[in-house]
Amino acid sequence: MVRYMLFGKVGVGFLRGTQVFNHKQKRNLVNVKLKWVKDRALDAVVTAERDLKAACVLVSIISSSSHGCLPIYHLSCHRGQLNLPYELKVSTFIRRYPSVFLESHVHDSGGTRVPCFSLTPEAIKLHQEESNLVQQNQIDILNRLRKLLMLTRGWKLPLQTIDQLKWDIGLPYDYQHSVIPHHPDLFSFISLPDDRVGLKLLSWDDDLAVSQLQKNSAIQQEKEDMRNGCLAFPIGFTRGFGLKRKCMEWLKEWQSLPYNSPYYDASHIDPRTDESEKRVVGVFHELLHLTIQKKTERKNVSNLRKPLALPQKFTKVFERHPETPYCRTERKICNAVEESDYRSSFKEDSENDLLSEYESDELHNPC
Repeated sequence: MVRYMLFGKVGVGFLRGTQVFNHKQKRNLVNVKLKWVKDRALDAVVTAERDLKAACVLVSIISSSSHGCLPIYHLSCHRGQLNLPYELKVSTFIRRYPSVFLESHVHDSGGTRVPCFSLTPEAIKLHQEESNLVQQNQIDILNRLRKLLMLTRGWKLPLQTIDQLKWDIGLPYDYQHSVIPHHPDLFSFISLPDDRVGLKLLSWDDDLAVSQLQKNSAIQQEKEDMRNGCLAFPIGFTRGFGLKRKCMEWLKEWQSLPYNSPYYDASHIDPRTDESEKRVVGVFHELLHLTIQKKTERKNVSNLRKPLALPQKFTKVFERHPETPYCRTERKICNAVEESDYRSSFKEDSENDLLSEYESDELHNPC
């Protein structure tokens, strides 16, 4: 199944070395909680993709099997990866999409008929196209993974954490076998102190250690801001979002604070200051830009707190800055969405990827 993949080319870095700003830090965190407003258009997109992601995971599992057909009890073992509602059976979900999955039956050792599922010819064709897309964009995929690891302490993450993000950053389902072993100069599997297996980046690349905000500023030739290091985040207010004058003044002042690249050490920043909060937002901003569709589930961000060296209760920035990462909550699931860039990515890339989108939508149309 072809995913709506929006690969962005990684730019060449223009900053090298640790950034230093002559700025006096002030402990002036203002007690501000801005109004949260729903964006129904973005909510609808996120909700629709939930089923698409689950279907794509199932397609990858079935296509990787030796016979191209798996019994339902085997597929149900992967339920945790599908993120389906608790009350929805895996078999019920699969049967919603007969244009993707073919159902047959086999008898188990006790003679009971067991449903088995394979892929339709159309699904097989689209899955092959997706594999070709991954191959064509392998450099982009590798750079996304490298940049993700460069954001972390020690340039390493547990495989479990990467698995939660692999859909968002465009990694193939079987990346541990199809991607990592082919790049022993870049990655290494390691054993972590908690006995989990992790992935470590073996070398730093200064050209990749440039955030999206820095690249945008360079393109827009904001020389004064770049020289001062006071880069402002793009803001996209949801319709109905209202700010009091006091909040507007606070936000303007906050935007003028020094910007610290998420790729460099920030241990010198007092976590009780607005400058520290701006760095946290900067980490979120960069993390979302490493994803293909500029969004990820909130739980994925929470699991990265320690690797990204974020302070306790760092998710408070979602309440204080809803205009930067947009959050939606449904059934205790929150998706952090870089709203302004999420919208612009559809405008810029829709023509190039329209065919893939239509093919996916047609194939994924439920009964």
